[in-house]
Amino acid sequence: MKRILLTGGGTAGHVTPNIALLPRLRELEYDIHYVGSYQGIEKRLIEEFSIPYYGISSGKLRRYFDIKNFSDPFRVLKGYQQAKKLIKTLKPDIVFSKGGFVSVPVVLAAGRSGIPVVIHESDITPGLANKISIPYASKVCCNFPETLQYLPKEKAILTGSPIREELLKGNRLSALRFCKFTSEKPVIMVIGGSTGSVTINEVVRGILPELLKTYQIIHLCGKGNLDPALNDTEGYAQFEYIRKELANLFALSDLVISRAGANAICELLALKKPNILIPLSAQASRGDQLLNAASFSKQGFSVVLQEEELSNLTLLDAIKEVTIRKEEIVSNMQNSKQKNSIEIITDLFEELIR
Repeated sequence: MKRILLTGGGTAGHVTPNIALLPRLRELEYDIHYVGSYQGIEKRLIEEFSIPYYGISSGKLRRYFDIKNFSDPFRVLKGYQQAKKLIKTLKPDIVFSKGGFVSVPVVLAAGRSGIPVVIHESDITPGLANKISIPYASKVCCNFPETLQYLPKEKAILTGSPIREELLKGNRLSALRFCKFTSEKPVIMVIGGSTGSVTINEVVRGILPELLKTYQIIHLCGKGNLDPALNDTEGYAQFEYIRKELANLFALSDLVISRAGANAICELLALKKPNILIPLSAQASRGDQLLNAASFSKQGFSVVLQEEELSNLTLLDAIKEVTIRKEEIVSNMQNSKQKNSIEIITDLFEELIR
């Protein structure tokens, strides 16, 4: 049996693409193991799948001053020694890294042991963890055509992001019942990220009376952001966060308004959902969402609205634009090369193992 070691952690975005690969890896009869931090989000997410999980010491490598910069390098060195022992014990045929700082010791240990390593970079420009890891990788997968220029030519491959299979199998009728909607009006879903966005929430609710004339609205507003005054509004369903029913809600949605995180927009691409992207501003992030959104706009997959320009009027105008361009956007998505990523990535594993 072929053995694969998966790694990645720190945020859900560094774990969910690994989870998306699991059904196909099992079909191909891989013995699957996972390396993450001791108590990171990856531990909770992976344990649900009954996969052997190994926690190692992890430290963050920062470009800015922090008192932890003096102690974290020692944690990284400890993690590297632990990863070396794991590699020696498990003897994996291949390692797949989705990034995050916990993955760095694993990639370095595997690369130095001569084991093939495949890295996946979600954003347009590689983060620091992947920059350190790339010299030790056999191949580097990426989501965006623009990323290829930042990667070694002989290692780079455009794959898109692995998407959970269940997300593609939503039930529209189940979502209609769940939201208590009618089948007579189209549906807009608003996703402000796991913590929500005060700005997006305020604007959506500000134009709600106008939207409800034509649409029904699913509003994922983030923890603590429900508005009790709107609970009984016909055609409006608000939730702090949705997990189990998300595939069904996507199946029901005709248009999606979303942040521009790499995994989120790759899901929209896989589902071929016309969308409006409102990326986090450069002040609130390292600017990766701005670049992600610009790429999707350039490829004709999305209409982009900058947060600084977001208002009642601009959001209504953007919704009109997407409605007019709906067929064009769907056609562009259908012709994208950033699809079938699970098959492309697992074929890569098979090739490197051979």
